[in-house]
Amino acid sequence: MNAVARSLLGRRARLRWIHLILGGALAMPYVLVGSVVIGPVTGSADVFGSLPLQLASFAVGLPLAAVTSLFPLTRPLESAAVRWLCGVDTDRLALGPARTRGEKGRTAAWFTLHLGLGGIIAGMSLALPPFAAMLIVLPLLAGLPGEERLGLPEVLEHAWALALAPVAGVLSLVALAGCAAGCGALLARWAPPLLGPTPRERLAAAEARAADLAVRNRLARELHDSVGHALSAVTLQASAARRVLDSDPEFVREALAAIEDTTRRTVGELDAVLGVLREGDAPGTAPAPTLAADLDGLLRRTRAGGQRVSATVDADPEALPPLLSREAYRIVQEGLSNALKHAGERSAVDVRIAVADGELEITVENPVTGPASSRAGGGHGLRGIADRARLLGGTATAGPAAAPRPGGTSTAGPTAPRTWRLHARLPMKGPA
Repeated sequence: MNAVARSLLGRRARLRWIHLILGGALAMPYVLVGSVVIGPVTGSADVFGSLPLQLASFAVGLPLAAVTSLFPLTRPLESAAVRWLCGVDTDRLALGPARTRGEKGRTAAWFTLHLGLGGIIAGMSLALPPFAAMLIVLPLLAGLPGEERLGLPEVLEHAWALALAPVAGVLSLVALAGCAAGCGALLARWAPPLLGPTPRERLAAAEARAADLAVRNRLARELHDSVGHALSAVTLQASAARRVLDSDPEFVREALAAIEDTTRRTVGELDAVLGVLREGDAPGTAPAPTLAADLDGLLRRTRAGGQRVSATVDADPEALPPLLSREAYRIVQEGLSNALKHAGERSAVDVRIAVADGELEITVENPVTGPASSRAGGGHGLRGIADRARLLGGTATAGPAAAPRPGGTSTAGPTAPRTWRLHARLPMKGPA
């Protein structure tokens, strides 16, 4: 019983009732236009004094409503009303104007259905409550003089009719609520097929979301690889300078110079990263670093933190395509950043860059302490490297090296130094 009452008088049912009343209000101008047509045709001067003529005017006005639904704002406005009043999820509705013939046809069908059912429910809402109220209070009129009850049907003079009149009044109100709830549920059910996005619109929305996600992912990669690496390098350089502040002033000067250079370059890189959010880089925006432009500087700043870095470059950075050179720089930068974070102090890091079989191969190896499995899967940086390689049509792997590094300790045990190896293969010609 409570479920039935909620379905007829609950908040959702009331909102859908309001939606139907709005449809009836929208139908009134069309009914007036229909009465202008029906009046001369039937020769009646008072169209609204006859229920059949009112219904005829209503029937003539609905096709006019279907024609005017071709107005571009009809579908967005109707979708907004359905979303707020009928409780239909936003992703099941099209929020843009109808453009194709099929979309316009479905919008016209929806608008006609909304105004048709809305007109009926609005008329019932105006007529039935007063009639039901009269039936409910009718027994109270039984004691009045006959002249006070003029105009009532003779059947209501009977006692059984007076007894049933309140019941009929309540049933009339229940019927009105039931019709409103049923029509509201019908509109809510038909809204997605008639106002919902077409496959073309769903595809366009999916492409827009994918493009937005790609921009976000690219921005996250650039921020992580540029700013994240700079912060790691500056932290290590400052820590190393603090430890030898009194014993090695020359190293401290080199570390401070490296910190200054790192922060200055990072400000420029941050400007370039923020350019990802724009249509195009503004004049004066610092370009993203490449192997040709800053590989030596990257290695020098890493060494300034006390890390021993050896680099073997069997490729001409100047001959690499700009996009490949930029992404390769970020991969080397992330490999060195991981070495700064996880290798032991003053550990040896080996960087190898070579061209073989039409691919640029990048290898970064460094020792790590602790169980090798602790780094399995990597973090955001390793995922960023994998994304960069995949977008270029290449591959990237990271994990414990198959064999100990030459010269490394061979002590067994879970805390023995192990070699972590980052290897990326990037096609020189990019993805197919």
